[in-house]
Amino acid sequence: MDMQLLLIVGGLALVVGLVWAWMKQRAPRQEPSRRGKAKAADGLDTLMSWHPQATRIMTASERKAYAALRGGLPDHIILAQVPLARFLKVPTRHSYSEWLRRVGVMCADLVVCDSVSQVIAVVDIRAPEAQENDRAKQRHARMDRVLKAAEIPLHVWREDALPNALGARSAILKVPADMPLSAATAPAAAMGTSSARPPVGAATPVREPAAAMVEDDGLEQRDPPSSTWFDELDSAPAPLAPMPPRGSGPSIR
Repeated sequence: MDMQLLLIVGGLALVVGLVWAWMKQRAPRQEPSRRGKAKAADGLDTLMSWHPQATRIMTASERKAYAALRGGLPDHIILAQVPLARFLKVPTRHSYSEWLRRVGVMCADLVVCDSVSQVIAVVDIRAPEAQENDRAKQRHARMDRVLKAAEIPLHVWREDALPNALGARSAILKVPADMPLSAATAPAAAMGTSSARPPVGAATPVREPAAAMVEDDGLEQRDPPSSTWFDELDSAPAPLAPMPPRGSGPSIR
């Protein structure tokens, strides 16, 4: 009887040992935890592991839209790829890092400012609606809600239907397309400091800037990274610590 018990115990010990050895052998093949990934990333060299390379800021469609805005709004400041956190303020009663994670890292394709850099409109260049996937629609919807809450006009231009300089000026300033350029931009010109501009009464024809007529040179394309890469960020939500209300502002969900 004692011999049978010893055989049973030995057999169980052998099975447990084999299972432990099998699990230990498979452990390196399993995907490391998020904490392990972060710890491993901390040991990487910033330059050697992520070798930087210069690229274009705007896509071909964004460059055409930029040229149209420059031609139609010569007295305005046109900025490209501006993070929302650069021109929006939010209350700090909740975690600011959490707001940055949600929408702060999103970039507005083109931002139209007056002569003192006050934002008056945002232009977002998007693919034809039929070509947008669900993730892009969700990202656009969130940006739309944020800009609407901030009361910043948003103009969505499709890549296959970009306006010319006259159309861009008419859309942003809400003026007739046939209005002379000098009359349409008179308020912005009045805020500037240059004295060499033509008088308000003089009709200045709108000319397409040279950038709008220059085609891509056929060399290696170095278009900017797609803005959808923000959707792939592996970041955990920051805790939203409750704090006493201070001020007011739009609630972003």
